[in-house]
Amino acid sequence: MKVALVTGANRGIGREIARQLAHDHGFHVLAGARNPAEVVADEHLVPLRLDVRDAESVGAALAGIEANPGTLDVLVNNAGVYGEPTGVADYDLEEAHDVIETNLFGPWRMIQASLPLLRRSPAPRIVNVSSGGGQLAEMGGGRTAYRISKAGLNALTRTLAAEEAGSGLLVNSICPGWVRTDMGGLAATRSVEEGANTAIWAATLPEGGPTGGFFRDREPIPW
Repeated sequence: MKVALVTGANRGIGREIARQLAHDHGFHVLAGARNPAEVVADEHLVPLRLDVRDAESVGAALAGIEANPGTLDVLVNNAGVYGEPTGVADYDLEEAHDVIETNLFGPWRMIQASLPLLRRSPAPRIVNVSSGGGQLAEMGGGRTAYRISKAGLNALTRTLAAEEAGSGLLVNSICPGWVRTDMGGLAATRSVEEGANTAIWAATLPEGGPTGGFFRDREPIPW
């Protein structure tokens, strides 16, 4: 049975990604959350205490995975925060730092900690849950810290994919679209099932699949 680790798996898109990987694709899923009691667990979906902002928490979580089950095939970096709608001139930089710490350095920290296990997998995959808000091609104003953090996450995706070219590790960013979650709000146009779709596709890509790309609805989109 393949093993996947999904961060921020206690709610929203992360919960649905974890559920589909476990129930529809036969993965043993480790569902990372700061409060693992919030994870809806079963025999194939196991809560894991994990705060992507905390190096000790990340290290302890990966040490636990190393001990049992001892393998990791997929990392889905989903945990993220939206931050304030504020523009560049007025954004509180301490608050901006918190957003970037979660949305960019959190995935980077997870990747560094997970790579030793992923490299042992015959088909390793990393999925970074990004956003259209981070597209330089269509960059607008407002939500400054969020936009910058997601643009940075896309750069991280492309850099790692280039460094791992030919290794078999496929690394991609995905945009779930505007999804009805606590972050997206009730007016959003997509269900969590629709929001999770492209992440599931990227997590289960076959050998020779794309790497270093940015996708929505399983199709490439501009950076």
